[in-house]
Amino acid sequence: MSKLAVSGGEPLLKKFDLPEEMFRWPIQNKESEDAVIDVLRTNRISGNDVTIRFENEFAGWIGAKHAVCATNGTMALEAAFFAAGIKAGDEVICPTKTYWASCLSAQKLGAAVVFANVDPDTVCLDPNDLERCLSPWTKAIVVVHYRAHPCDMDGICAFAKKHGLKIIEDVSHAQGGLYKGKRLGTFGDVAAMSLMSQKSFSAGELGVLVTSDDEAHERALAYLHYERNNEKNITDENLLPYINMPLGAMKGRANQMCAALARVQLKYYDERTAEIRRALNYFWDALEGCPGVHGIRVDESDGSNMAGWYVPHFVYRPEEIDGISFTAFCEAVSAEIGWNVPMGGNFPLHTHPVFQTFDPMGLGKPARIAFAHRDVRELDKALAPSEGILCAEVPYFKKYIPAEIDKIANGFLKVIENHSELIGKKGEDELPKGQWYGKVNKDD
Repeated sequence: MSKLAVSGGEPLLKKFDLPEEMFRWPIQNKESEDAVIDVLRTNRISGNDVTIRFENEFAGWIGAKHAVCATNGTMALEAAFFAAGIKAGDEVICPTKTYWASCLSAQKLGAAVVFANVDPDTVCLDPNDLERCLSPWTKAIVVVHYRAHPCDMDGICAFAKKHGLKIIEDVSHAQGGLYKGKRLGTFGDVAAMSLMSQKSFSAGELGVLVTSDDEAHERALAYLHYERNNEKNITDENLLPYINMPLGAMKGRANQMCAALARVQLKYYDERTAEIRRALNYFWDALEGCPGVHGIRVDESDGSNMAGWYVPHFVYRPEEIDGISFTAFCEAVSAEIGWNVPMGGNFPLHTHPVFQTFDPMGLGKPARIAFAHRDVRELDKALAPSEGILCAEVPYFKKYIPAEIDKIANGFLKVIENHSELIGKKGEDELPKGQWYGKVNKDD
């Protein structure tokens, strides 16, 4: 191929001009519009009838006995901790490289978060690091199917069973995904997920908790919903004295326009995400075996898949291409395809001050250890492997149009084949960029 654009050559794409339909998401239609308008015109926005219909349909689809909706995924995750019985003095293990909602609300219940490393090949929780995190106070493992890749549920479930631990699944990146033929979200005692507008399952702003445990279901209802925390829904003798109040001190009721939208999205979700997987597998097939760039995907031959493949990304290994700077590599690809390659994924959570020094209750010690039996922050010293993972995103194709996907794949191939031009070229630094949430913090 010709000289790289960053070295003065012609870029493969002068601008990122792929068809807009390849990235439009979510896909809406008149059925979606009619469902939302019906709720609006009948003034049922703050009701529960549409929401309960969606809960029943979603539970049946995912393979759980119960589903409970919340205003958003963060609320659903907070309710999941309460539903699993997490309380002051407990410890929960969570991968450090994830979105903050995966574990921050555990601190509100007085639990200490112990961070575990992620696997360098999948960027998911490394089951081999669980033993290091274990203590007599460990109550649960938070499993995050990070960026749609299923975690090693065989290893995690075996460890949880051996030590009598609860499993709380965060499926916000992987709604509908499979691990060896079984839906993600059905391995744990309770699971929760976001269905906000940017997710692969998009319903505006909505959260869903699922479980097949009756007690956990009632605890979730009681935590989130004052109007559903009543004798009709609650039978647990420990909860009955506290009916008619939301035990989480919040009103978690979902906006029924979102629930109506979710019902329609559910009808087409499996079909639409199958096309996403077809497109992204085609892209990664083109780069299979190339040095430096390792696409994060699963082998679907065992019945696993990555559902809607939320935020597709790759791990970069500079040692395979003459030590080319991570930043220099991504800048070179960006110059070829006219699209800025976001670097880093989520920053490791243990590096944020909210998990180190934040004292919201004025107890004279950080919330993370306020009710703990030990200073779990000492365990963060073993998390250097997760801090050093180099990963970056690729375009999130929603349509299978091979000729257009080839244009982006060829940009990567051109840089890989001509990487010698980048030897000695320094990026602005050698630390991976990243984000705390949706906005990519590349320049600030």
